[in-house]
Amino acid sequence: MTAAIEDAELRRRRDGSALEVLRVFLKLGLTSFGGPVAHLGYFRREFVVRRAWLDERAYADLVALCQFLPGPASSQTGFAIGLMRAGYLGGLAAWAGFTLPSAIAMTLIAYGEGALKGPAGDGLLHGLKLVAVAIVAQAVLGMARSLTPDRPRATIAVLALILMTFAPAAWAQIAAILIGAFAGLIVCRQGGDVADVEAPVSRRAAIVFAGFIFAVLALSFVPARPGAAALAAAFYRSGALVFGGGHVVLPLLRTAVVDPGWVSANAFLAGYGAAQAVPGPLFTFAAYLGAVASIGPGGVAGASLALVAIFAPGLLLVMAALPFWNGLRARTNARAAMAGVNAAVVGLLASALYDPVWTGAIGGPADFAIAVAGFVGLIVWRAPPLLILILTAAAGIALGVLG
Repeated sequence: MTAAIEDAELRRRRDGSALEVLRVFLKLGLTSFGGPVAHLGYFRREFVVRRAWLDERAYADLVALCQFLPGPASSQTGFAIGLMRAGYLGGLAAWAGFTLPSAIAMTLIAYGEGALKGPAGDGLLHGLKLVAVAIVAQAVLGMARSLTPDRPRATIAVLALILMTFAPAAWAQIAAILIGAFAGLIVCRQGGDVADVEAPVSRRAAIVFAGFIFAVLALSFVPARPGAAALAAAFYRSGALVFGGGHVVLPLLRTAVVDPGWVSANAFLAGYGAAQAVPGPLFTFAAYLGAVASIGPGGVAGASLALVAIFAPGLLLVMAALPFWNGLRARTNARAAMAGVNAAVVGLLASALYDPVWTGAIGGPADFAIAVAGFVGLIVWRAPPLLILILTAAAGIALGVLG
């Protein structure tokens, strides 16, 4: 009888349509401010507490899987929930509903970016850069508290920071992650219970997805003439190699589009600041960059290309990993390596806080005071990021007009 009840409950949780998933995630995509950690809280309230699509145990395991994989963790978690609710179309509907509102907003911001001229426009762009200082500092603090709570992991983070300070290149980011994994195997061997996550993807399909992911990743490193293919390759690499998601993608995207001169440093930081004002995943910053990039189709087509390219590897990795996750989670070595990788990610983000965020925004005492005020508003007063953005942008305009 108990088994029959459990089977009926499982069928009920699976009995959903892609349209239902799209409707729920569209509401979340329009209202989920606060970054990846906040998004996971919204998901838990909506899908565990309110709708009971998953239980606490299954949800915790999905979050653990998406934290383990490279890519945008909150978007991957939402995609997995949609996948488990309504199959492949449900996963696509979850991603579209959660992503498109902010992607459309960032594309519109890209169209307006070139119109910001004169002292007021320059001040607004500068204010958006100062917002980025406060937001990234908050992210560093929050991630350090959760991912480096002890001396070994804090040390790994500092070593990653030192490496990025003296070798701020794409290969150094990958090296820092690999060093973090190796160090984690040695000093982060914590125990802990594991639980099963039902895989809605067959192992055969998962192997096909994995092969496709790594084949495209290998092709993305092949030099290409500046154009749509080169732009897509740069965003695909960024999406495939970022651990931690959210703000951590900042240094990878900067290397991908600013270093080769496709997007100016000022436009990059201004767009990153504007990304804090919209709900949904921070990875939609890619839509802005694709729209303003000097190569590729530009505009809406460039935004669409960049958006799909940066999200594709993370979502495909979820489908490739789900059938094998239970066995991997049970291995002490895998958990230890991931703890080290997460600690290294904190160091990468701290490095990005200094360069380009701090160095590109803080030019004097007034800038420093505004950024600190924004940071205190977020941390101490727990003000909404949108409010901090409005106030900081206003302060930037005032500096631009009066200066």
